[in-house]
Amino acid sequence: MGDAFGLAFQLVLSGDADLLEIVLLSLRVSLTATGLACLIGLPIGALVATGHFRGRNAVLIVMNSLMGLPPVVVGLLVYLHLSRSGPLGFLGLLYTPTAMILAQTILIAPIVAALSRQVLEDLHAEYAEQFRSLCLTKLQTVQALLWDARYSLLTVGLAGFGRAVAEVGAVIIVGGNIDHLTRVMTTAIALETSKGDLALALALGIILLVIALGVNAAVQSVRMTAAKQAYV
Repeated sequence: MGDAFGLAFQLVLSGDADLLEIVLLSLRVSLTATGLACLIGLPIGALVATGHFRGRNAVLIVMNSLMGLPPVVVGLLVYLHLSRSGPLGFLGLLYTPTAMILAQTILIAPIVAALSRQVLEDLHAEYAEQFRSLCLTKLQTVQALLWDARYSLLTVGLAGFGRAVAEVGAVIIVGGNIDHLTRVMTTAIALETSKGDLALALALGIILLVIALGVNAAVQSVRMTAAKQAYV
């Protein structure tokens, strides 16, 4: 065990090429998926937060339920659509980073939408009378809410990224864990552990833990900045 940890730290400190390739692909896939999920989830969350329409409660139930989507189910659905016999098979995206980005986006977009809806709804309730007195349009109201809640929404985005970078079930189904093509940190850890190569698995685990700690530190920093801004 001690030897495995020693080799793991050597790999991390030496900047091993294979290790770096896996980490960079993981970050590229997860950051892209997070950006797309925010582009989809934030407007949906804002519209539901500021809207009053028939069936709103049903929409809220669906949004909250989708936060718990099983990753393997998402991976299976994306696989069925991107497979050669699926409706999108002609695109040839299966077992590519694009398929992994798509699966992660579907997985975390409901999380972003649901969390941002709660944040924006609370803020909208606080400023509703002021917005009505200013005769703001729906679009202007949403823009004002998004800007005022930017720090809280950044926290939502970071939470989505943390969920994406730790994902393994969906990406291994649609990505296939192909060396030098679709192998990311979580899938590589699973593979190397099964092979008995604990050094590489531990090295990737260390990096993944550092990223998780970095995300949590960023969330805390954003919250402190938001608190200071509110106080000022």
